[in-house]
Amino acid sequence: MASSASDTEAPVDDDLVLVTGATGYIGGRLVPELLDAGYRVRVLARHPERLAGRDWADDVEVAAGDAGSPDDLDRALDGVDVAYYLIHALGAGAGFADRDRDTARGFAAAAARAGLRRVVYLGGLYPDTDDLSPHLRSRREVEEILLDGGVPTVVLRAAVILGSGSASFEMMRYLTERLPVMVAPRWIDNRIQPIAVRDVLRYLVGGASVPDEVSRGFDVGGPDVLTYREMMQRYAAVAGLRRRVIRAVPVLTPGLASLWVGLVTPVPPAIARPLVGSLVHEVVARDRDVAAYVPDPPEGLVGFDDAVALALARIRDLDVRTSWSSASTRGAPSDPLPDDPDWAGGSLLADDRSREVDTTPESLWSVIEGIGGAHGWYSWRLGWVARGVLDRLFGGPGLRRGRRHPQRLQPGDALDWWRVEKVVPGRLLRLRAEMRLPGLAWLELSVEDGPGGRPVFRQRAIFLPRGLPGQLYWWAIRPFHGVVFGGMQRNIARAAQEHGAAEGG
Repeated sequence: MASSASDTEAPVDDDLVLVTGATGYIGGRLVPELLDAGYRVRVLARHPERLAGRDWADDVEVAAGDAGSPDDLDRALDGVDVAYYLIHALGAGAGFADRDRDTARGFAAAAARAGLRRVVYLGGLYPDTDDLSPHLRSRREVEEILLDGGVPTVVLRAAVILGSGSASFEMMRYLTERLPVMVAPRWIDNRIQPIAVRDVLRYLVGGASVPDEVSRGFDVGGPDVLTYREMMQRYAAVAGLRRRVIRAVPVLTPGLASLWVGLVTPVPPAIARPLVGSLVHEVVARDRDVAAYVPDPPEGLVGFDDAVALALARIRDLDVRTSWSSASTRGAPSDPLPDDPDWAGGSLLADDRSREVDTTPESLWSVIEGIGGAHGWYSWRLGWVARGVLDRLFGGPGLRRGRRHPQRLQPGDALDWWRVEKVVPGRLLRLRAEMRLPGLAWLELSVEDGPGGRPVFRQRAIFLPRGLPGQLYWWAIRPFHGVVFGGMQRNIARAAQEHGAAEGG
């Protein structure tokens, strides 16, 4: 088994390191590796509450702020030696390149003002051509901005990252598992050099100790060069599936292919589109120069089959630490539930229901915390599925994201089309909607004290309409509240009573 990233030999002089994107897939895994390597770590987070529940949350400094704000950046970078730039607008829709460009320029300028010793950036592996996909073209542009920013920069360029929870791995996994026979674009036979996430983390940790005079990009990849067709067949073999039947056709454009991926996998088209667009190119590392600064571990880099086996073991053991769904959906609300009912000039509309449940508070909470994903929403299933399909058609997450863990939730987790905003164990679960809506919406499920020691289950659906369309939307669906929300409350209460009876409560 490969060593962890923190085994990289790196001289650490109590340096302070800033990690941007710490709530994302790579950033959330990098932080503990840096701590293990002996660095002091500060994280920049727009929503610090989403860090609650992370094993490392109490071991880092938290700088609340936005990477697009010069003032926030100046505060976050004060006293920092090395900064990790893990920000990109994957899945952000039209205009993502402009956002990536502006954010990178602002960060490069702030890094220079702060006098940083080094910046480390994880970008995309791209071929030597100007005919790049928009996603790879933007990654290359961000790389150039950071390298020209006046602070020594290490750029690590990676292609498909193999690890439980990564968007590219989950896309391959679901395509292979759900489609024993498939029609694929002809560029499914382009060569790709995937890399295990633990090797990416090893390079990232090592990037902080590269000599100060080095400022350049490095291609990084695993030991195997495969076509996407071969990757799916190898995945099937490791997962114990039959060999897949794959037919390549010339008519599937990246746009059509991304829509198809969105239908078959939990990865929405907005994220699938840049991933699929990158597969149009052959992406193979052009050199191994990085090994001069970050040597390979004694056992070598992780091969494709071992990386897949490790990822599947994480999934089987319910130990997926971070996921692509950790990132918020563009256009989704990011503001917490307002305390002022007249917040933003509008009134909160609510469907508020309470009922006493003949069970223990622990049994009721167990059902509440397990809601969504495979357990469903204890309500009118056809209505939820239809709403999820409609949301996907309009670019939302739908009901396909599922949940990170089947029973435990923490702030920031994706939960189907919701985002966990607040968890008070045993008492309160607050979810913020990320579906496409003419307003902002929340769902609160709480356990309150009732008579005789029996809990009261309170359920609130809260909506802040956006103008007239929001008002019309609320009143149009209000007749269905009894079916949707009333049914949900009855069924959760019944499930809690059954759970309590099974537990002897």
